[in-house]
Amino acid sequence: MTLTVSLVQHASGLDPEANRRLLDELTPRDVDLVVFPEAFARDFGRAGSDVSDGAEPVTGPFATEVARVAADRGATVLAGMFESSEDPGRPWNTLVLRGGAVADYRKVHLYDSFGYRESDRLTAGPVDAVTAPLGGFTLGLMTCYDLRFPEQARALVDAGADVLVAPSAWVAGERKVDHWRTLVRARAIENTAYVLAAGQPGPRYTGHSMVVDPLGDVLMEAGERPGIVTATLDPELLVRARRTNPSLANRRR
Repeated sequence: MTLTVSLVQHASGLDPEANRRLLDELTPRDVDLVVFPEAFARDFGRAGSDVSDGAEPVTGPFATEVARVAADRGATVLAGMFESSEDPGRPWNTLVLRGGAVADYRKVHLYDSFGYRESDRLTAGPVDAVTAPLGGFTLGLMTCYDLRFPEQARALVDAGADVLVAPSAWVAGERKVDHWRTLVRARAIENTAYVLAAGQPGPRYTGHSMVVDPLGDVLMEAGERPGIVTATLDPELLVRARRTNPSLANRRR
């Protein structure tokens, strides 16, 4: 059975209520899985700003609206939020998956790179592989900067994932689009897995949301501007790819 997926490349703002309305406005119908970017419940704001005022539990208004929209569409929806943690000033950067599959993933690798210090205002999640079955596939959840750590993608695949899903807010800058495209395709190729990478649009972020197949072919790619890209995942293609390139089976450990 195939799985139809849509990546929603749209900017979130600083008003949580407005962002919740966007969930309903932007979620398409007749799609199995809809992926929104990282930090969709509330944007990061200016570099270094406090995001704790936008934090809420995964039983709060944002995750509840994600579940409601998923139920309304008969789909599964994934979106990013800031989740209240044990440290009131440093929430988790969390993905909430609701609908035909339910999971919460707290970002492991915080973006202490390229002049940013995400760990000053966020708490890192536990180093656990978070997966969820959906429509004959197994989703493996990761967020943005996690893409730069191939061991995390491999741990997800070892846990059964054949679709890596990476909501992101990939900050724009020199080489950043090239890094993004290279890393997304590399995670697909080395793991013979589909990769769904949904980003926030320019000009602040890079955009270029992508669906990549297990042999590294780009099935759909957005540009810099807001938009929605849709593709169909075929389990037979996954089987053929892993037969053609049996690198997972050939590993020596």
